[in-house]
Amino acid sequence: MLVILDLDDTLCNTWEALRIAVMKLVPTIIRMRKFRLIAYFITKRYERLEKLRDLHLLDFKGIFNRIMEDIYEDVDREEVKEILKLFDRFFFSSLKLYEDAEYFLKELKNLKAKIVLVTDSASSWQRKKLEVLGIENYFDAVIVSGDTGHTKLEPYNFKLAKRMFPREEIVFVVGDRDETDMKGGKSIGAITILVRRGYFKGRRVRYADHVVNDLYEALEVIKNELKARA
Repeated sequence: MLVILDLDDTLCNTWEALRIAVMKLVPTIIRMRKFRLIAYFITKRYERLEKLRDLHLLDFKGIFNRIMEDIYEDVDREEVKEILKLFDRFFFSSLKLYEDAEYFLKELKNLKAKIVLVTDSASSWQRKKLEVLGIENYFDAVIVSGDTGHTKLEPYNFKLAKRMFPREEIVFVVGDRDETDMKGGKSIGAITILVRRGYFKGRRVRYADHVVNDLYEALEVIKNELKARA
């Protein structure tokens, strides 16, 4: 059995940690008089970035630089540096595993599953998350878009994960985003399990075989699917 897992908002509270970090930055942004930046987040202009392929290869530093260049003609690099340093501290102090995440990973190991993390963003940022969360040793492989140059908006990284473990006949993909995780799973014939939480939880579902509220339910789906094939 091969289980391909997403990281952000599937195993950990990335969106919540981002929100907390941005809120903690508000006093600094006000001090710098960057009111257009505050308006950018209040009006949710960042939502238009979701489908830009290049943004799926970047960490927050890269994304934030793009945002600043989009808002301001002349960017003060020292101010940006200060904001990013504070953000990094606020974000990683708020980043947590969901309460069901480590139990889920342990149970998958008990089921003798091969576990591959497939995640978007810059490699250094995603691997730092794994280190901070203390879960890097659960994975048999880690595939990051920043390393491969391919995002989850295309099937490449899912196919790569499957090629790594050709003997595993049953494949599951577990994630929180339908148009990336679930669609990517369908491209390799996997059983797709959508976990409804985090930033994308209210989106329309097209590609998921199963929709669950947490990883406890996802584990039950996996066990039931294995029993049905036994």
